[in-house]
Amino acid sequence: MNTPNKLTLTRIILTPIFLLVFTVTFPYHYLLAMIIYIVAALTDLFDGKIARAQGIVTNFGKFTDPLADKMLTTAAFLGMMTMGYCNVWIVFLILFREFGVSSIRLVASSQGVVIPANMWGKVKTACMMGFTVLVMLLLSLQQDFGLLPATFPLALLANILFGITAVLTVISGIVYIAQGAKIIDFSK
Repeated sequence: MNTPNKLTLTRIILTPIFLLVFTVTFPYHYLLAMIIYIVAALTDLFDGKIARAQGIVTNFGKFTDPLADKMLTTAAFLGMMTMGYCNVWIVFLILFREFGVSSIRLVASSQGVVIPANMWGKVKTACMMGFTVLVMLLLSLQQDFGLLPATFPLALLANILFGITAVLTVISGIVYIAQGAKIIDFSK
């Protein structure tokens, strides 16, 4: 197994560990969860760069890399939702888009067609991961270290940031489905 695929598998393995650490209360668990999340997110950055640079893009990687991304971001949003930092509708919109795009991706793959990621999808993923880290940092500052007052409107800020992510998610999904509709034969 090549290095990019090992990095993708590492992200998959880190995902439930992240969610467990995030949701189980113990001293500095938000800080530790954030560190785990950052490490997992960095595997996403490096697996693709290494694969393209070394010319070792594999079908396994094409399939599992976006799956690993979805696992990590879904875990983060579910954790945030259980704690009141992400509205259920935001999670629903994100999951709805992810299932729709994954379905289109599977149909395209069965026809030997690859629909490339679009700019909106990359922006969406960057915002998802960046906003998640920011909210976890603020949670850690507030809960782990007591550096933010309890009156700081963290839930409101988190829902605004994740709401922006949901809008980007819907836009990227629409663009992806429109791209797929042009090159997939839906009569098969």
